[in-house]
Amino acid sequence: MAPGEAELRLRDRLGKLRSLPLLGGTRLSGELERLERQLERLEAEPTGEEIWRSVELARHPDRPYTLDYVERLLEDFVELHGDRRRADDPAVVAGLGRFDGRTIALVGQQKGRDIRERTKRNFGMSYPEGYRKAMRVMEIADRHGFPLLSLVDTPGAYPGVAAEQHGQGGAIARSQAVMARLGVPTVACIIGEGGSGGAIALALADRVLMQENAIYSVITPEGCAAILWRDAGEAQKAAAAFKPDAVHCLELGVIDAVVPEPEGGAQADWDGSAELLRTALGEALEELEGIPGDELRRRRRARFRSIGVYA
Repeated sequence: MAPGEAELRLRDRLGKLRSLPLLGGTRLSGELERLERQLERLEAEPTGEEIWRSVELARHPDRPYTLDYVERLLEDFVELHGDRRRADDPAVVAGLGRFDGRTIALVGQQKGRDIRERTKRNFGMSYPEGYRKAMRVMEIADRHGFPLLSLVDTPGAYPGVAAEQHGQGGAIARSQAVMARLGVPTVACIIGEGGSGGAIALALADRVLMQENAIYSVITPEGCAAILWRDAGEAQKAAAAFKPDAVHCLELGVIDAVVPEPEGGAQADWDGSAELLRTALGEALEELEGIPGDELRRRRRARFRSIGVYA
């Protein structure tokens, strides 16, 4: 049922209930309150156009990327390279630095600012080598007791033949398994696009945040439209259907909080966006501070196993 039809039916039913005599003190009064709450929720629901606006802002070419936030949030950042098996993947940034006075490990995706850098970094789409590099840093964090921050910004893992030959699916699964086993606090934030396995490989964290105009989904709107309607041009229709925006991700319980952005979007004010992100990351780390590693692992596994369970 389309949102407009649902709203009309609710209004019609509300009108009929309100016209009934002796409404107060009956079971109908509870039904009336429930329908009014549903109507309020529908009226506040983002429209298809607003959802697509989030998609456009998440992909905005001037939006700050991982290294832009690293420059503003971390001191003495040392980037590590290579997976110690085959190669270095520039699509993944990984290293150690100081965040608000504490040493942390950071992993994230980097899309690239111009065509030359985007080609070098494969538009933020990682090969297996990138996830293995991230796992190296995760294990260093676990060994030394450093909290892990993860900044997610990718359309998805690279779907090319070479990536599949090098074990793309296995690398994504192992990255999730490593994150599930970490005994240190972990906080992930989707800062742009959070696409499919390429995103969840770095986002299986104790706290998952999402910037106000980011998107997080199992498939891109274009990919969904190509499957459902055999036409990638129906991407806006697909986005309105599966709702990858922050408000709906919070409602579904796949994220814990929405990080506000400056007016107009993060691309309008990089410094302001970084400070808002700093506050959210700092608060999340403070919530997790002092929780034993075994308890972190237990809560983390329980949380992700419960996602999608219907009750």
